[in-house]
Amino acid sequence: MSLEFLWYIPNQVTPGHRGDAVTVDHNSLDTLTSQAKALEDHGWKGALIGTGWGRPDTLTVAAALAARTATFEPLIAIRPGYWRPAHFASAVATLDHLTGGRVRINIVSGKDNLGAYGEHESDQDHRYARTKEFLQLVRKLWLEQNVSYRGEHFQVTDSTVLPRISPRGDRLHPKLYFGGASDAAERVAATEADVQLFWGEPLAGVQERIERLRSLSEELGRAHAPLEFGLRITTFVRDTTEQAWAEAEEKVAELAKNQGAPPQNPHRQTAVGQQRLLALATRGDVLDDNLYTAPGKFGGGGAGTTWLVGSPEDVAKSLRKYQDLGITHFVLSDTPYLPEIERQGNQLLPLLRE
Repeated sequence: MSLEFLWYIPNQVTPGHRGDAVTVDHNSLDTLTSQAKALEDHGWKGALIGTGWGRPDTLTVAAALAARTATFEPLIAIRPGYWRPAHFASAVATLDHLTGGRVRINIVSGKDNLGAYGEHESDQDHRYARTKEFLQLVRKLWLEQNVSYRGEHFQVTDSTVLPRISPRGDRLHPKLYFGGASDAAERVAATEADVQLFWGEPLAGVQERIERLRSLSEELGRAHAPLEFGLRITTFVRDTTEQAWAEAEEKVAELAKNQGAPPQNPHRQTAVGQQRLLALATRGDVLDDNLYTAPGKFGGGGAGTTWLVGSPEDVAKSLRKYQDLGITHFVLSDTPYLPEIERQGNQLLPLLRE
């Protein structure tokens, strides 16, 4: 299976995300378009667009960027609680039609500021049961016509989404990416997702999860094509190993000095996947060859909790080890975002395609 390399567009109202440049136009359409066009020019397939209450709507941002680019593929993060499935399926089908099939979707089920957008607090089992129905129904609406569905959380009667999504080779509809490390999340991924995204854990942890998800897929009677796997991680690349580590340690020292800013989504800290990442620091500042865990001790969250640090050759070697485990989708990033799109596109991606 071919490898796919995507980046990350932060989609933040507040500037300076993870050390990015602080400018008044950091989230303007021109600034985001410059990143999307740079991704096209430097070998990237597209970019994950982050979501959360208090951030610009991802589908709107994706549509604007797709209209200004030719090949850029947005990986659009969305939360089932923000959308009804039929409305969502229709919106995505429309964007997929208008872009000629350049849409990917990342389903996020973690907690958020539920009351702000009209949802009620729910426990983990409820959230993932709802997500499972959401995935099932959206896929049916993309593949079938006159759909009737009766679930605990969602129902439709005689529903046909227009325009219809055109098959493109073996791509029948936008690929559905999914994250989550809890037992409930893994059971949803094993049966309903197309791609399971992992955070930057050590190789042994990722291998264990891949094996478990494959076994779960078989045990639970997965009805779709085999589950694929992706890695979402910060890649801290400099010209030499020594330069990379010196600058990475300097950046972590700056994080430690400025620690204390409240996280944008405080619920993330309680997520199982985030807890797994934060626990890595107790095993040492560097795991495997060059997986740097220290950022997580000083406020790094999500993909910023652990970094792969080194020269282009060092980082490519580490990413190939994840590939050997079965990872085929890579969502990489570092800040400042635009210069790193160019640096890593020019220095790192060619090594991964050898």
